[in-house]
Amino acid sequence: MTPRLLETHCEWRAEDVADPTAWTEMLTQAECDEIAAAVEHAGAKSSDLLDIGAADFPLPTLTARLKRIENELINGRGFVRIRGVERDHYSNDEMCLIYWGIGMHLGKPWAQNKYGHLLGDVTDQGKALDDPTARGNELGGIKLGYHCDGADLVGLMCLANGVSGGLSGVANSVALHNDLVRERPDLAAEMYLPQPYDFRGEQKPGTKGWYTVPVFTEWNDRLFVRAIPQYIRASQRIPDAPRLTDKAREALTWIEDAAESGRYSVIMGFEPGDMQFVNNFHVLHGRTEYQDDRAAGKIRHLKRLWLETEVLSDRPPYFRRNIDTHWNDKRVISRLDAAE
Repeated sequence: MTPRLLETHCEWRAEDVADPTAWTEMLTQAECDEIAAAVEHAGAKSSDLLDIGAADFPLPTLTARLKRIENELINGRGFVRIRGVERDHYSNDEMCLIYWGIGMHLGKPWAQNKYGHLLGDVTDQGKALDDPTARGNELGGIKLGYHCDGADLVGLMCLANGVSGGLSGVANSVALHNDLVRERPDLAAEMYLPQPYDFRGEQKPGTKGWYTVPVFTEWNDRLFVRAIPQYIRASQRIPDAPRLTDKAREALTWIEDAAESGRYSVIMGFEPGDMQFVNNFHVLHGRTEYQDDRAAGKIRHLKRLWLETEVLSDRPPYFRRNIDTHWNDKRVISRLDAAE
């Protein structure tokens, strides 16, 4: 196939997003009061987040703003930071309810792992970097390179920061794709072929430890990106996984170098209570290294959602809801205490 430029209206580069006010949605006091009332309303119904849908977390005026944000995530810039929730006013469970409730207005939750976590944790979980089952949300301290997650949208909410570092980076994969098509169409074409990914030990028992998905897909004039260079390379440890071609390795290096160059990205900090949502198909995300101080109780801890949005009405088959996978055998809320 001959790759072509796609969704150029969604392209941006570092200079286009240099002003954080352009992508930070500051909640008003009235909207914060509305959230507080929704916490009471939902809490009176159930203490189990799985019982709480959008209707159970009523946001009479904020809903319209969230719908505009949802549309911007899919058809525009592809990322947002929502700020204004007063972290000190709420317990951890109440913050999770706020995050879950806002998330339900943006999409439907997907399981994030074999444990069926619909609300997951991003914090140091004691996994070693060389552990073949370790995933990025479990690794503490280290920098995470730019990558995608496994649903339409990925959301993060900051419960607490560590001592230093842990900044979030987002990079525009639409601009990366289109510039690769402009500069090296041969490498872009290679990324339209299925590439092997390491399942990280989370495959269904008795099945292969790898799967294949193209890095780039064109579907009804839209661009869909699934770029996890770390897992693509890690697949090569599995003897029966397809071997990467030299051209695929070169293309992955181009994508990584471009994402890390600063030309296509912006770095942002999180305050406790901040929420970030990212379009996985148009924006890569990563983080800088960070430091915790457990003795002082300064431990970086984020909660994570994977969401299916209604704005995106059609997807390639391999990006449709993972309802049929064994990850959905259990649908639970992770309640990890980062201090333990």
